[in-house]
Amino acid sequence: MITIVIIAITVIVSIIAFSKEEMLNSMLFNAYQVWNHRKFYRLFSHGLIHGSWGHLFFNMLTFYFFGTNTELWFQAAWGKMWGAILFVFMYVSAIAVSSLADLRKYRYEPRYNALGASGAVSAVLFASVLFDPMMGIYIYLIPIPIPGFVFAPVYLLYCWWMAKRNRDNIGHSAHFWGAVYGFVFPIIFRPDLVNHFLSHFVK
Repeated sequence: MITIVIIAITVIVSIIAFSKEEMLNSMLFNAYQVWNHRKFYRLFSHGLIHGSWGHLFFNMLTFYFFGTNTELWFQAAWGKMWGAILFVFMYVSAIAVSSLADLRKYRYEPRYNALGASGAVSAVLFASVLFDPMMGIYIYLIPIPIPGFVFAPVYLLYCWWMAKRNRDNIGHSAHFWGAVYGFVFPIIFRPDLVNHFLSHFVK
């Protein structure tokens, strides 16, 4: 499965970067370097590295749970080959798209850095909500699953609020825009997915 391949590549690169500081620094999303020195590859490369084992584990575990089903839904909607291509394209492009707001915000701040695949993972999660809004999503130790259509707006509101406060070291803006992108991306290619989504609420 493509999801497993992406996880494997990300894990391998992240582990190597853990012990190679020069490699890690060269792959970071640094808005100043992207904007002023045209190092556009950093818009994508930061999705292959993580800040810690916990960061890597949580991102890849979440991606595994939602990526496997989303990959199959893409293939069911567009066929095996095109579905696979669009799934990979969405994941990779989401890494960059989710960082655009921070690129504009921090383009003149050389010390700002970010890393991780959270934006792309959020995109996959929200694409899965589009396909199955009734799916149950578990949060931390809460034993009761939250329906996707309930989780989605709460998640977006939380990301927006935390990004506005800007008091921790988490890329909430990337989470927010990655999520929005993941929901919109499939609709661009299949507008009828809007009706599919709404059909779960209108009988």
